[in-house]
This record gives sequence, structure tokens and C-alpha cells, in this order.
Amino acid sequence: MDMEAARRSPPKQVTVRIRRYDPETKKTWWQEYKIEAHRGMTVLDALLKIKEDVDHTIVMRYSCRQGICGSCGVVVNGTPRLACQTQLTEVVSDANPVMTIEPLYNFPVIRDLMTDFTDFFNKHRSVKPYLIRNDKEEQENPKGQYDMYPDEYLQIYQYTNCVYCGLCYAACPVVAADPEFLGPQALMYALRFVNDVRDEGWKERFLIVDTEHGCHRCHFAASCSAVCPKAVDPAGAIQSLRSKLFRFRLGLYKRRVSKIIGPPPEKGEKVPLPPEATLLPGVDLKKLEEEPVVIKLPEDY
Repeated sequence: MDMEAARRSPPKQVTVRIRRYDPETKKTWWQEYKIEAHRGMTVLDALLKIKEDVDHTIVMRYSCRQGICGSCGVVVNGTPRLACQTQLTEVVSDANPVMTIEPLYNFPVIRDLMTDFTDFFNKHRSVKPYLIRNDKEEQENPKGQYDMYPDEYLQIYQYTNCVYCGLCYAACPVVAADPEFLGPQALMYALRFVNDVRDEGWKERFLIVDTEHGCHRCHFAASCSAVCPKAVDPAGAIQSLRSKLFRFRLGLYKRRVSKIIGPPPEKGEKVPLPPEATLLPGVDLKKLEEEPVVIKLPEDY
């Protein structure tokens, strides 16, 4: 959220133009509403004010109101945004107190601002967004945990921030031209598991994305990364996926696979200090083990 925008005051009265759709009559039309605005008001606040006080028939999707669930994605003034994370002052001004709100592009519209994510999630599932291990028995009945170093975790951390809001899909010009294109979100998630050292299914995923409608279809417009509310950078992920795919096709792709390490020690089991560890001056380790640590608080606490 733009905190600077949250501190600014919007126009006292804002005109909201909403593109509506009735699936029963197949009719699409624009409808205008005027609302009183206040500082800190978001686009979602404006929509809820209209729904509660002006027109109860407006249909939209929302949930957490904190930019976590990704449910409230809409197109505001031509740009896909999360309604709950967009301040009115970012999209309207005293000179132009009018904003237009539409359902997400490239998605079938169910009614008004609610869109159908069926194809979006089908493409997400097609890249197998889960850990694949060669030893199925060990994966289903683990005897330990997979090791992962901090730098290896950083290779996937950025992509795990995805909230499945669909803004990247709505902004992508290739999705608009090719409905069979896997899309930025699915391709980004394919890289997320290709990079995961705990996973051994990269060969399967490379074959899935190495198609006419896979990662080669991306034109690198980078509009997906421009609208991503979590800075996941799907465009950069697709370019990285391409690079790894080319190395794989040349037989040059290699990476470490996690090993299974034993379970953590049971409660009460003593773990010896490593040889390089040193105690602070005056610390008696045996005494600490025998006597519990008691923190004395002041009497007037």
C-alpha cells in the first residue's frame, strides 16, 4: 500500500463508474455512483459503501481486506489492481474525481466484477505445483526432513509470496492473444519448484513448459511484473525458466538435491556443543544444567 497516498485527502465527492454484467440477459452496461470520500479510503471501501448504502445488487469478490487473499482484484482506470490495497488518492484527484472499475481482463465474467478463475487454476495445477520426489515411499512416510541452506531458500522465497490474485494474468497481452498460453503465474510457479532443492521433478516440468504455449510464448512485455502487488516478478521468473530450460535441453542443467537428515533430538536429550564453541567467561555449564534459571522481578512489578 502507498502510505504517502493514504495520508493525502481525496476529493470530497467521487464518481465511480462500474462496468456491470448480467449473465441472464447477457447485457453489459456502465453505471455511475457518487459517494462521499474520506482520507485513507480504498477502492474496496468505496465499492462496499456503494453496495451497502446505494445499490445492493453489485456483485464482487473480496475477503481479507489486507492484500493477503488476492480475492479483490479488479481493473481500476485500465490497470489491474487489488481494490483493498489501492487508495482513492492513487486513482482520482480534484482535477479528475472519476474512476472506472471493471472486472479483470482475460477472465470470463460471472457477474459484474466477479470473474471465473477455473482456467487460471487449471493452468496452475498443470505445472505440478507440489514437491515431487523419486522415492515416493519416503515422501509419504518420511523418516526425517530435507535439508536446505539459506541461499537455496532465497531462490524460491520471492515466488512463494504469490497470492493467486490473477492481476498478472489480466495484464498479460499474450494471454489476451493466446488463451492456451500457460500464463505468467503458472510459469512462475513452475520455476519456484524447479529451483526448490527438495524437489526432483524438474524434468517433468521442463517438458510441460517447453511447448508452443509455454515459456517460449512470452514476449517479455513485463506488464505482469508491473502490476504484481507482491513484487513476485513473474516476467523475470519466466526468463530464468527459459535459461534453465535451454541448459536442460543441452544436457548442461545440474543442481543439488536435498538429502534427508534425521529428526530433531527428543525433548530432554542433550546435544553436545560443537568443538569450535566457547563459553562466556564465568559461565558454568554444569551448574546451569543442575539449577533452573530464575529471573527475579522487582517487588512492585
